[in-house]
Parts: sequence; C-alpha cells; structure tokens
Amino acid sequence: MQIKLNDNEPALLPGRRGRWGMSDYQFDRLKVLVVDDNVHMRKLVTTILQAFGVTQILEADSGERAWAVLRESNPDVIILDWVMEGMSGVELIRMIRTNPQAPNPFVPVIMLTGHTSLEYVRQARDAGSNEFIVKPVSVKTMMSRLVAVIEHPRPYVRTVSFFGPCRRRRNTNEYHGPERRSEAPRQAAE
Repeated sequence: MQIKLNDNEPALLPGRRGRWGMSDYQFDRLKVLVVDDNVHMRKLVTTILQAFGVTQILEADSGERAWAVLRESNPDVIILDWVMEGMSGVELIRMIRTNPQAPNPFVPVIMLTGHTSLEYVRQARDAGSNEFIVKPVSVKTMMSRLVAVIEHPRPYVRTVSFFGPCRRRRNTNEYHGPERRSEAPRQAAE
C-alpha cells in the first residue's frame, strides 16, 4: 500500500523490517497536521514524527485553526487531541468527514487523548476517527498507529448518519443474517 500525495507520487515506500517489527517507511514526503492546545504535547508529537523522518509537520492549537490549516494545506494524516477550547477534536472529525468544503474527507485521523474509557473510544470511532491513542503517547504506539493507517486502511462507509472508516474491525464469519447496510430501509409501519 502506498499513500499518494496531492501530486499522485508515492509518499511512503515500504522498506526493510524496522526495530518495532514493522516496515520502515520513507516518511519524508508525508505531510502531518498535529492538533493539540497544549504546546508541550504538540512538541512531543512533532519530535516523535521527526524521529520517524517526517519533515512536513503542520501545527494547530485549536479545532478552528486546524480547520483553516487543513483547508490551506491538505495534510496526508491528522493527529488530533480530543479536548480543546472551542471546537473539540470529535467535532473537527465530524466536520472533516461531512463538510463539503473539506479538501479530503478520507484523510486518516488519529485521535490522541487522555480519555481512556471505552465510551470515548466509541465516540471517536463513531465520529470517523481511524485510530485512537491514549496519552501519554509512546514512540512505539505512535509508529504502530501511523503504520496502521497506511498498511491497513479500512474502507469508508456512507450512511444517513455516518461517514468515515468502517467501524467493523473484526473479520469474522459468525454473523449469518441479512446485511444491514445493504437492506432497503424499513417502513415505519412495520
């Protein structure tokens, strides 16, 4: 799998196996937007990304500023905090996925938050987040999530109330009933 940049040239080229058991990539052409209202967390994430070889790192300290940067620069990946003044990370994801002015509603979004409960993971997933990282972030976790959006992209689903990566992660044949997404909508009289 190769992520294509705006000029349709590959940004990420798989290489040898790295020290974390994953393929090494040439991240130097990848453009990443880091959104967090905490300057120290932005610096930490930026430093980790630079260690991976990412050279094009954009920063925003709010959801509103991130929306402006997103529209100006069209990043390849977004790493996004949940809790910020003004627009939250979840609100920004919904905007990215549904607003017709979004330059790329398919951009991979990695939610980075201190909220650890399953309910927060579900909310991020249901908003359209591709991956989820709990703070404090480790280098290994950041690499694994970044590689996950590259090597294992999920198909995108559009329904009446959702647009984003498929929320089903398990590849199982346990369910044998009708496909809910392919069935015709049920009538209210039923």
